[in-house]
Amino acid sequence: MTKCSWFLDKKDKPILILGRAGMDLYPDPPGTKTEEAINLFAALGGSSANIAVALSRQGLSTALATRVSDDAIGQYVNSQLQAYGVNTNYIRPVGDETRSSLAIVESRVEDHQSVIYRNNASDFRMDSSDIEAIDLSIFSTLIVTGTCLTLEPSRSATLLALNKARSHDLRTIMDLDYRPYSWEEPSQAKEVYESASDLLDVIVGNDEEFGHMAGDYALGRSLAQSLAKNGKLVVYKCGEKGSATYTNKDVIETGTVPVQPIKPTGAGDSFLGAFIGQLYRSDDLLNALIYGSCSAAMVVTRVGCAPAMPTATELDDFVAKNLQRISQKIKTLAE
Repeated sequence: MTKCSWFLDKKDKPILILGRAGMDLYPDPPGTKTEEAINLFAALGGSSANIAVALSRQGLSTALATRVSDDAIGQYVNSQLQAYGVNTNYIRPVGDETRSSLAIVESRVEDHQSVIYRNNASDFRMDSSDIEAIDLSIFSTLIVTGTCLTLEPSRSATLLALNKARSHDLRTIMDLDYRPYSWEEPSQAKEVYESASDLLDVIVGNDEEFGHMAGDYALGRSLAQSLAKNGKLVVYKCGEKGSATYTNKDVIETGTVPVQPIKPTGAGDSFLGAFIGQLYRSDDLLNALIYGSCSAAMVVTRVGCAPAMPTATELDDFVAKNLQRISQKIKTLAE
């Protein structure tokens, strides 16, 4: 059994997540095209907010650090996070022309459309003063997403947070979350990701994201393997084909759980939340990967992202029902 005991001695401290939180709007009922919508269902969204909710629903203490617009949307984000049990003490409102992210996301698989409004987004305004105001010593783990690194001053603030986290002996995790429309040049993303990778314990991303990080899609898997050889835990996701998880000794290949999805969104955030959440309960790396895969499968069958995140009981039940099927798609190899 491949083990990861990095988080077991940290379960009494909360987890800090940095980055995007906003409002998602879903054409209702599910299956409706955006251009044909009459009714819209509102929900909390944004990759970092979704991860925080996923962890909170697994019974872990979480806090989100970001900036939101000083308006009704920002207030909505705060109230929704609080309703999900996420600490919002480190969220600062911005009273200028920046705005919290807004997304219109269809609950449909065929010809799916997601339209995200990110120009002049509030979360990009997070700066070093936000990080300096946080006592990182009270946290166990810092989770960041690639969108935090896209623009200044958020980029420098995130790198500062990672450096300070290392000095306080926090575990550091990044979801690559590469959004090409937010970067000036792909080469810039490659350079920044490389700088951040030196400060990370766990890196999670899909095949395309590792390809961008490597500067060539064909080199993405080799980069993931190389990072693992340097002592990092790397999860290389391949969509419907499952994932390959690399340690400095093993590679674990896991499949996906067959479901009837109503949308393609939210799976990555739910995977990370359940995966890390399980590592706080047990050092069984394979079991954590199974929980991550099952959570992702559950979320794509539900409307929304944050509201779709399963509770610990729901996830335990789903894993128990599907364990035999997913166990048939597991392969552990020596690197």
